Amino acid sequence: MKRRFLSSLAAVGFAALFLGPYPALAQGYLGPNLRTFAVLGGTTSTCIGASVVTGDVGVTPGPAVVGFPAPCTDIGTVRVPPDPIPAAAQVELAAAYTTLIGLPCAATIGPDLAGLTLTQGVYCVTAAPTNLSGTLTLNGQGNPNAVWVFRMASTLITSSGSTVLLTNGANACAVQWQVSSSATIGSGSTFVGNIVALTAITMNTGARTTGRLLARNAGVTMDTNTIGFGACGAGGGAGGVPPPFPGAGVPTLPQIGAWGLLAVLLGSGAYLLRRRTPTEASR
Repeated sequence: MKRRFLSSLAAVGFAALFLGPYPALAQGYLGPNLRTFAVLGGTTSTCIGASVVTGDVGVTPGPAVVGFPAPCTDIGTVRVPPDPIPAAAQVELAAAYTTLIGLPCAATIGPDLAGLTLTQGVYCVTAAPTNLSGTLTLNGQGNPNAVWVFRMASTLITSSGSTVLLTNGANACAVQWQVSSSATIGSGSTFVGNIVALTAITMNTGARTTGRLLARNAGVTMDTNTIGFGACGAGGGAGGVPPPFPGAGVPTLPQIGAWGLLAVLLGSGAYLLRRRTPTEASR
């Protein structure tokens, strides 16, 4: 009987450690007003070279969106004050930023993410002149609910021609970049994810992103880019429920905690084996 109990206990423990989502993440969502924006700036949203944006483009408190409908194209709606929707979206953006910055990190990596292959988790990234000088691979491991959060200590900067590559079912809009300062995506870069920046976001010439550019307190600048969340995958397109933000109420399970849980399970098993009755021992 106790052997069956121990087997079940071990199975549950190993499943919790290796089969379930790691780190454990709650499922929060972008607010309904913010959800429609591919580009949202705090001071300006400016396009200086022929770009295509799929999703709404907006600004608040503004005052202006520059470069639409020419030289840039918005497959969506351009929203500026006194339209109340950008203001409501900025409130939701502040809440999303607070949620992300409140998540404890499972690991500190970088500062250059080039050459790494990462499964889902919350990662702290230290400051550097570049945070991506090559290819970063995000492996979804076949889990459509896999979520990545990158908490940038300061800026987010990618070198020219850098790439974020998705594999094994990873969803671009399930990638969140919480930027404590400004973000600059280098010329010719292929980027994915929602950039949630405290200040400015700049897309240099020829850069493209699948996701959203969301700046709280400064502007968004675009130059000959392709930007949008329509290719995010199931649930990530326009009108659908976007991939989840990790919830602030359920912290990640740090690796030391996981190994601590394993140690408790093994220790409990060893104790119960020593406590077997003579009848059980003779079987």
